[in-house]
Amino acid sequence: MEKSIYLKKFVVERNLPGAGNLTPEEIQSISQTSCEVINQLGRPYHWVQSFITDDKIYCIHIAENEQVIREHAKLGKFPVHKITEVKTIIDPLSSNPLQ
Repeated sequence: MEKSIYLKKFVVERNLPGAGNLTPEEIQSISQTSCEVINQLGRPYHWVQSFITDDKIYCIHIAENEQVIREHAKLGKFPVHKITEVKTIIDPLSSNPLQ
């Protein structure tokens, strides 16, 4: 019988001066490294997407806990400045009448 693992969604904030000027090749390299590390982890882990601003990258990851996020960052040599668990999501559908 398999053990159930509850996964949580996190926002990972990475300070990276000049991030908004990353070239497509640099973005591809970062993405490849992240995916390779995810395969090395051997644990349930999903990188959903990332948002790049001028000096930061905000990544959405789904994992068991914050420690696994930090392990991914360490193996990939990615900076981590803040990890925040997502508690709920708000979007335009949130304006619909409650049932």
